[in-house]
Amino acid sequence: MNTAKRIYNVLFISVFATMLGLGVVSPLLPIYAENLGATGIWLGIIFSAFALSRSVFMPVIGRISDRRGRKWIILIGMFAYAVLSLTYIIADSVFSLTAVRFAHGIASAMVVPIAMAYIADLSEKGKEGSQMGNFSISMFLGMGVGPLLGGFLNDAFGMDSVFYVMAGLSAFATLLVAASLPEARPGSLTIPAREPAPMREIFTLPIMRGILVFTLISALGRGGMMVFIPVFGPLIAISPFEVGVVLSVNTFLMALLQMPIGRLTDTGNKVTLIVAGSTVAAVALAVIPLSGSFWPLLVITSAVGVGGAIQQPAIMALTVDAGRTIGMGTSMGAYNTVFGIGMIIAPLIGGVFMDYIGIGAVFYVGGAVCLIGTGVFAVMMQRNARECAAGEVPGHG
Repeated sequence: MNTAKRIYNVLFISVFATMLGLGVVSPLLPIYAENLGATGIWLGIIFSAFALSRSVFMPVIGRISDRRGRKWIILIGMFAYAVLSLTYIIADSVFSLTAVRFAHGIASAMVVPIAMAYIADLSEKGKEGSQMGNFSISMFLGMGVGPLLGGFLNDAFGMDSVFYVMAGLSAFATLLVAASLPEARPGSLTIPAREPAPMREIFTLPIMRGILVFTLISALGRGGMMVFIPVFGPLIAISPFEVGVVLSVNTFLMALLQMPIGRLTDTGNKVTLIVAGSTVAAVALAVIPLSGSFWPLLVITSAVGVGGAIQQPAIMALTVDAGRTIGMGTSMGAYNTVFGIGMIIAPLIGGVFMDYIGIGAVFYVGGAVCLIGTGVFAVMMQRNARECAAGEVPGHG
């Protein structure tokens, strides 16, 4: 097995294990938080704490990985995942649970974005969509299997067992990376021997501006879905296990479609795919409150997953393309940071809508915001294409 293939396999398995560990708690954390007295707004704060710390630390960590190497950062992050998984058990208030989520977010900033940068360094020109799409399967499969496993563990062994399993999976990933992943330093097999671009270049590169604007508005629109569907489910007589099925199927669809959509991305129009996928997801998100039982909700959230699957490889391909100019750790850090900012704000706004208007408003507003973001992105990229054709925008990816 060649070195690049071994790196890919180690990171694929490690990220799958890590995301599986996160996924086991996703349908249960809102319930766990409510048992500690969390209101809708506190639910938003607890989920936003994770995204806040990711967003603050990812740009710095991404640039450090471009300069100093990637393995040691991933290793520290995965070890922290394992340790922090156990601290959920001793959290006894919304304040301590928020602190745990904040710390967990820092660990997250050291794992998935840096692993994505590592894989992006290995991506061949013209095959970014398929190669990044294939790697994304590890994340979506982990998040898809996780809720099913979490629901089973909770029902069979109690809530604490979920956190023990999360810790065990993270510990396994830590050992695998420590034993099998080579370091990637500037000038090595993967990272070009050059200084990453200044942060301001992220915003001067037109393709990156479009990515960041779209990612922010998309996250603002869709960021509340995973948080508030576990709260919405019981209102239409859906059990926690059925909520886990709904969340898992959504994510499984994204995983299964990554390979075919990734290949289509390499040969098709990336902007068209992003606009089409985002529109499908936005419309489906807005009609979630109209579902009155398990099966309609499953179909609607599946459509959200299909829309996300259509847009994801194209967004990642554009981000890789930009990374060749500004540094992979820098571009992946910027993408994930902006996504995280949206994920910070979305649950907070959603919590306010839930407390003062009703939970249906969370999904109506989310769908509308996604549609607006899609339109803004389409206009930006169309303008950028015209400027490139006229020779006015140098360095377009």
